[in-house]
Amino acid sequence: MSTMTTTTTENTAEPIRFDTKIAVLLRDDLEPWQRLNVTAFLVSGLATQVPEVIGDPYEDADGVAYLPMFRQPVLVFQGTKETLKTAHARVLSRALPRAVFTSDLFTTGNDRDNRAAVRAVGTENLDLVGLSVYGPRNAVDKVLKGARMHP
Repeated sequence: MSTMTTTTTENTAEPIRFDTKIAVLLRDDLEPWQRLNVTAFLVSGLATQVPEVIGDPYEDADGVAYLPMFRQPVLVFQGTKETLKTAHARVLSRALPRAVFTSDLFTTGNDRDNRAAVRAVGTENLDLVGLSVYGPRNAVDKVLKGARMHP
């Protein structure tokens, strides 16, 4: 199943347009190091569960191989705590693939403790600082309504 469309002309290739979107929503009060850390963690979750987002491996001109990466851009947004809470409710109602990062995860140091910290809090009470989502562009756009592109 292809989730991208391409258009080519006789001499040049048009840009690839994706009908899906990978997006990260960050709380707007995070420190710069937290924004980077949260983004990295959140997109790793999508990569493990949505294999179609991964492209082919890379290779340089000397034949050195590199790992594959996402096949499409990751768009990063920011919003208030309330915007994040609303987006979380929307992503759950649409059953889109998603990952969350809560403020509690800044105090843990490993995957086991991270999972325990999320498991200890009910859905409505999660102190979300980040959310990643993948799905059809229009569905992801509806989840992110009210958020703005990260500067």
